[in-house]
Amino acid sequence: MNLLFLDSSALVKRYGQETGSTWIKYLTDPSSGNLIYLARITAVEVVSALARKVQYGGLTAVAAATAIAQFRLELPNLYRTIDISAALITKAMSLAETHTLRGYDAVQLAAALEVNSYRLALGIQSFTLVSADTALNAAAMAEGLAVDDPNAHP
Repeated sequence: MNLLFLDSSALVKRYGQETGSTWIKYLTDPSSGNLIYLARITAVEVVSALARKVQYGGLTAVAAATAIAQFRLELPNLYRTIDISAALITKAMSLAETHTLRGYDAVQLAAALEVNSYRLALGIQSFTLVSADTALNAAAMAEGLAVDDPNAHP
């Protein structure tokens, strides 16, 4: 069992076909036994990304609607979500300043660090942030997190 935190750039690959999709589907398959954590905002970001793929030619309207419906169904069952608390926002503000991250990337990192603290308290050995965002990955590594980029798994 692995403890994984996926940001939206990684999770959207489960619901569409792009570089890294096969690997993400493997990681998020319920039979893998992996615990998958998401920041609560990831739900909005994934739906937005899938809807926008219609506009930019990455998905048909029917494929996007199907993917969004699948995601909505899986969200409460496959993933554990981290709520966005006032303390998490304060941490995200500090991370945005320190690492010059975009706003939601700082929130993603703050949520991943919260999951990492949970992991340490439970004595779980493995934890990885999975993200296709270069700036977020660099900041996460600077904060001491293990990172894996799904684009490295064609």
